[in-house]
Amino acid sequence: QVQLVESGGGSVQPGGSLRLSCVASGSTSSIYYMAWYRQAPGKERELVARISLEHGSRITYADSMKGRFTISRDNAKNTLYLQMNSLKPEDTALYYCKAGVVLGLLTDYWGQGTQVTVSP
Repeated sequence: QVQLVESGGGSVQPGGSLRLSCVASGSTSSIYYMAWYRQAPGKERELVARISLEHGSRITYADSMKGRFTISRDNAKNTLYLQMNSLKPEDTALYYCKAGVVLGLLTDYWGQGTQVTVSP
């Protein structure tokens, strides 16, 4: 199993920046990919960005986040990051870390989420 703990959320003004962190523990050597998702009130959870831990660290972003958000990882620290710049009120959401873990089958693990609020 894998445990994920997010941190770094908070309240910022439009145009501000935040960096989210997600620390993984447990069977981290079996993690195939990691990702950030977000869920705003009354909306479905959506992909923010995804990074594979193999195949040259392939990265995928949701279109609305391209150019503003940057996903990265520090394997030595088992930590995933999300640098968020030029934040907008519509970025307000609960941000979740997700890991796809191969333990026989590919199984998804989720963190508890960290709140990001963007308001004047």
